[in-house]
Amino acid sequence: MTSKPFLRALNGERLPSPPFWLMRQAGRYLPEYRAVRAEAGSFLDLCYNPALAAEVTLQPIRRFGMDAAILFSDILVVPHALGQPLRYVEGEGPKLDAVTSAGDVSRLKDDRLHEVLAPVYETVRRVRAALPDEVALIGFAGAPWTVASYMVEGGGSRDFAAVKRFAYQDPVGFGALIDLLVTATVGYLAAQVEAGAEALQLFDSWAGVLPESAFARWSIAPTRRIVRGLRQRGVTVPIIGFPKGAGALYERYATETEVTAIGLDTSVPLGWAVDRLQSRMPVQGNLDPVMLMAGGEALEAEAKAIIEGLSGGPHIFNLGHGVLQHTPPEHVGLLADLIRGANPA
Repeated sequence: MTSKPFLRALNGERLPSPPFWLMRQAGRYLPEYRAVRAEAGSFLDLCYNPALAAEVTLQPIRRFGMDAAILFSDILVVPHALGQPLRYVEGEGPKLDAVTSAGDVSRLKDDRLHEVLAPVYETVRRVRAALPDEVALIGFAGAPWTVASYMVEGGGSRDFAAVKRFAYQDPVGFGALIDLLVTATVGYLAAQVEAGAEALQLFDSWAGVLPESAFARWSIAPTRRIVRGLRQRGVTVPIIGFPKGAGALYERYATETEVTAIGLDTSVPLGWAVDRLQSRMPVQGNLDPVMLMAGGEALEAEAKAIIEGLSGGPHIFNLGHGVLQHTPPEHVGLLADLIRGANPA
C-alpha cells in the first residue's frame, strides 16, 4: 500500500482529483533549467552529471508541486551506451552516426551499458532521497521502435523512410537491432528501479507512423518483451506505455503489451478512451501542449473537460506530449491550481 496519489492511481484507484505530472516538465520553459543547462555545457553532459540532472529533475516539483517527478535524461543515452556516437546540435536536436545495415548493428555492444549509464542511476538515487514523501519518482526509456528510428535515421525524421525500409527489406537484420534494444532496455530500467524509481514509462513516440502489421511486430511485441523481462527479474513497479499517434491501435496496444497503464496523446477522444481503455487500466493524459502554452479560457475549459471526462476511473492528468519550450511557467502554475480544484486567478 502507498499514500502517494500517483502510485495509487496507477494501482487502479479512482481519486477525487487526478494526480498530475507533465512530460518534459523539467526543461527549457523554466528559467532555472536554462541556468543549469548553461552551467552543464552540452546537453549530454547534463544527462551524465548526477548533481545537475537531479537538480533539474527537482525544479518543477519545487515550483509546481507535481505528484511525480520524472528522471531527467534522454532516450538516446541507451544507443550511446551501446557504442553509437551521439551529439546534440543546438537548434537541430540529436545527431547519430546512422545504423543502416545488419553489419552496423553487429558492431553495437551492451558490455559497457551499465558503466556508461552509472551516472543516470546515481541521479535516480539522489532524486529519490530528495523528493517529498508524497511525490513518486518515474524512471523511463524509449521503446525499441522509437529508439531504433533515431539510430537508423541518424536523428529526427519527417517520413521515417530509412528505418521503415530497413525494417521491411531486412526484418532479420532490423530484428537484431530490436533484440539488442529490448535486452538493453530491460537492464537499464531494472537498474533504475534498483536505484529508486517507483514507476516506469516507455516512450514510443513514433509508434504512430507504423501500419498495423508493423505496429504489432515492432511496437507491441518488443514492449511486451520488455514488460515480461522486467517481471521475470522481479521488478513489480507499474509500467506506463505511451504509443503516441497509435490511434485505433491504442486498444490493441493496451490489450497485448501487458503494461499497467497507458498514456494518451492529444488526439485520443475521451469517450473512446473511457470505453476502450480506462475500462481496462488507468489512463494518463491528454491536454494539448499548445493549449498549455496559449493559456486563457481554452486551457481552462479543456483541462476541466479532461478531468470531468476521465473522472469515472483511474486517471493521471498529463499532456498529450511534452511541455513546449515557449510555454509561460505561470500557465503551468494555473493548470496545477485548476487540477487541485482551486480557482485560477
